[in-house]
Amino acid sequence: MAHRPLACVILAAGKGTRMKSDLPKVLHRVAGRPMVGHVLAAVKTLDPDHVVVVVGPGMESVAAAVAPYPTAIQHEQRGTADAVRAAFGLLGGFTGDVVVLYGDTPLVTPDTLRAMVAARRRSDDPAVVVLGMRPDDPGAYGRLILNADGGLEKIVEYLDASGEERAVGLCNAGLMAFDGARMFDLIGSVGNDNAKSEFYLTDVVQIARRGGMACAVVEAAPAEVVGVNSRAELSEVERLIQRRLRKAAMDNGATLTDPDSTIFSVDTKLGRDVIVGAHVVFAGGVTVGDNVEIKSFCHLEQTRIETGATVGPYARLRPGAEIGPDAHIGNFVEIKNAVIEAGAKVNHLTYIGDARVGAKANIGAGTITCNYDGFGKHRTDIGAGAFIGSNSALVAPVTIGDGAIVGAGSVITTAVEADALVVARGAQKAYAGWAKRFRERKQSEKAKKA
Repeated sequence: MAHRPLACVILAAGKGTRMKSDLPKVLHRVAGRPMVGHVLAAVKTLDPDHVVVVVGPGMESVAAAVAPYPTAIQHEQRGTADAVRAAFGLLGGFTGDVVVLYGDTPLVTPDTLRAMVAARRRSDDPAVVVLGMRPDDPGAYGRLILNADGGLEKIVEYLDASGEERAVGLCNAGLMAFDGARMFDLIGSVGNDNAKSEFYLTDVVQIARRGGMACAVVEAAPAEVVGVNSRAELSEVERLIQRRLRKAAMDNGATLTDPDSTIFSVDTKLGRDVIVGAHVVFAGGVTVGDNVEIKSFCHLEQTRIETGATVGPYARLRPGAEIGPDAHIGNFVEIKNAVIEAGAKVNHLTYIGDARVGAKANIGAGTITCNYDGFGKHRTDIGAGAFIGSNSALVAPVTIGDGAIVGAGSVITTAVEADALVVARGAQKAYAGWAKRFRERKQSEKAKKA
């Protein structure tokens, strides 16, 4: 079969005034990714020949976020058909299929987009394919009215619908697929004789039908086409995508002990037989190997955890943390830009930053790597099998050799050779009876004041 070209137009020019934000609406994040990024990710799976994102004036931040895809500017907010017209300059002469999507509708799936394209290419050759849905409460959605042959006859806005039409459960979800050879004329024929003087993309259906062209409907689950116009709707979309991500994690062999409290990013990767405790947050860029346990109340970001490791509870893994096989990261431990090698243990109340902890090394409670001198970051290298006593401070740059032991409470400022014992603390002094005399004196002073 000959290749039929495909273009996608993403409408992202909305100001999002109800968001009450300086950030363009489509750049608000859902599961760690800007909404328009989700739409682009779905579009990429179609391998389109052209992608155009329509933005408003002054939306350079959106243009930067969608690069290298080109942007077209809708200079005035005059409706959805006008927004698609803004893309015409970048699609001149295109005669393939064109899918029109919305940058604030981030949950649409690649399967749904493929179904729309397949419907557009059916033998009945519809000029327009509209995405429909059947919400539990159709409310004020526009209704999709079908003809006797099952094709789409018209889209009726709720306020213009008769009682019979309002009883129809099939509603307009907004996305459309066009035959590019007919799209330019169809959209060019849309007028603005309405209360808002705007050019509505939905009018193309009646224009096409008056011209004797077929139109069709593809249905999607209502949860796929929830749009975002407010912070409350943003939170609803976040809830829906988290539900989707949690299900995918469990379907792929992970155990979530309290799924509703686990927060994923869209790029989180979990291996098989991973166990995730309650209230764990996966920020962007986290990859977890097989048979890892992440205990409750951990926060992970831009981190790799290898097979068999355990993390938490209450651990924070920051960007650049690499946790090796069978390593242990315990409670109230923070790791940043550091490699913890196989079998090493960092079990409690410790900060390891800009460092390497060698295989099977043991880091005692309260240890910190002093990696910042007020001007720059410096590295600490801890050898394999080293033992760092509790409450030690390793002042970088510094190297601890393989098998070395650092006595508890030490402040280490110079290199420690392999297998050495180093103690760097003040000499212990004892004053017999001092504590008893101190208490007696204080009690006497208090009695006199009374």
